[in-house]
Amino acid sequence: MATPPTPLPPVDFADGPAGIILAAAREILLRERYSGLTMDRLALALGMSKKTLYVHFPSKDAMVAAIITATGATVRRQATEILDGPGRFPAKLEGLLRVVTDQVGAMSPGFLQDLHRFAPHLYDEIQIIKERNIPAVFTRLLNLGIEQQMIRADIDVKFAAEYWLQVARGVHEPALLTRTGLTPREALEKALDLFFAGVLTPSARKKVGQRLPGSSRG
Repeated sequence: MATPPTPLPPVDFADGPAGIILAAAREILLRERYSGLTMDRLALALGMSKKTLYVHFPSKDAMVAAIITATGATVRRQATEILDGPGRFPAKLEGLLRVVTDQVGAMSPGFLQDLHRFAPHLYDEIQIIKERNIPAVFTRLLNLGIEQQMIRADIDVKFAAEYWLQVARGVHEPALLTRTGLTPREALEKALDLFFAGVLTPSARKKVGQRLPGSSRG
């Protein structure tokens, strides 16, 4: 008996037919790559006609763009809820990293390579989402860490957030993943581990170290 696929992390799609279409398209997109998502394949999965699909979305690329936008909005909403909610820095850091790595973990190297090859304009949309989310979220997180004496007080927060943005922009380049043999999630985890090991105070490293994804520090 075939093992069912691992469920994808949820994304906030609007209620109604458009949201149902996007949810089904996302399943195909992430599991069968950009080239595997066709209007015929999607119509069959949903039991709809292609004409009905086109009522809501003028093209496949419009669907993929909407999926990327909704994913970025979901990450931003979840990150804001964590930062606004109760708890101290280690718990907030753990929650934020879980949100990000879960969404990144849904992408395979093949998915990114396929998107970069056949729809580079949509691949660029992922980078635009990073530019919207990362500086704002990381600035808040780092300032909180400084307030709670878990991030070095001498850190230039604005520079650190922009620096991490540049790391995040490059860490999922298909060429880098090919050279390193890493999955998108593994590459992100290694980058996060390197980044936070450099900015945490020694006492914070002891408290936070085991919370970092992929960390093997004792």
